[in-house]
Amino acid sequence: MAILHNRVNKRILKQRIRSSHDDRLTLSFYKYHTLKDPAAFRDKMFATWAPLGVLGRIYVAHEGINAQLSVPKENVEAFKKSLDETGFLKGVRLNIAIEDNGKSFFVLNVRVKRKIVADGLRDETFDAADSGTHLSATGFNELSSKPGTIVVDMRNHYESEVGHFRDAVCPDVDTFKEALPVVEELLKEKKENNIIMYCTGGIRCEKASAWMKHRGFKNVFQLDGGIIEYARQVKEQGLENKFIGKNFVFDERLGERISPEIISVCHQCGKPCDTHTNCKNDGCHLLFIQCEECAAKYDGCCSEECKSVVALPKEQQKELRKGKAQLRKIFRKGRSEKIQFKGNA
Repeated sequence: MAILHNRVNKRILKQRIRSSHDDRLTLSFYKYHTLKDPAAFRDKMFATWAPLGVLGRIYVAHEGINAQLSVPKENVEAFKKSLDETGFLKGVRLNIAIEDNGKSFFVLNVRVKRKIVADGLRDETFDAADSGTHLSATGFNELSSKPGTIVVDMRNHYESEVGHFRDAVCPDVDTFKEALPVVEELLKEKKENNIIMYCTGGIRCEKASAWMKHRGFKNVFQLDGGIIEYARQVKEQGLENKFIGKNFVFDERLGERISPEIISVCHQCGKPCDTHTNCKNDGCHLLFIQCEECAAKYDGCCSEECKSVVALPKEQQKELRKGKAQLRKIFRKGRSEKIQFKGNA
């Protein structure tokens, strides 16, 4: 019987990937499609992809699949064939990473979820398939330049902090679930305007644009393929790039550069910086922005307090963490009281 989960310590797996010289390709894709048995589909995909060396984070639910992963380049065609053989994923668009060091993921994790994106919506109350009009990079540039057009970032605050489209509305929210009511309130007097929504790869806007149409917004558009596809088209077609800064990504890279501008600051010293990291103290693990100088000064930690903890023997660190899992701040995403600077450079 095939092993359908990882059995190797994650620290070991991370070290293997970091020291590996394998040529890998980072990809992402999504598809809304009714799956009668997500668990069976999950098992089939894991058993198919593990032998191909696929690594990544894949969510499967009754409503479809949302995947971010990396594949050895020698197995990309075999991976595409496995998608085609599912039927509903045949020809699905694969968003290819803009900057890729081949070390985006270190384990294959295929999980069954209630939804492939936590949106807080009751799908039975509106037509989730009635999404906004999809725009190419050219279409986005043209429409966003017209007077009265409003461009809305449907990502979280720590994503837009390091990169966003010029003059975009960027909600100060921690989750996509929080963003929907905030955006609706911000634009409640703009229901006749052209509204362009965008996110990393497009999946959040599929639901968000349909919801906005359901709520009475007349002219709703979405950036097809999100920032990743936009950047690819801009580069290939020699178009004006209206995105400034970095595109935050949810893997080991934590970001890929779309333009040379640095629009955020180091959270510890305030100098221009857009490099995200996680605090090395496993009892904290806060996601924050840190420059090279502060990384050296604080030993990769978010504070002197955490620096003193990581200097302790590993066993003593474990003792300090016992019973304190609720204090981990990885999901605080840059809202810790330890952060001294935040905002634009």
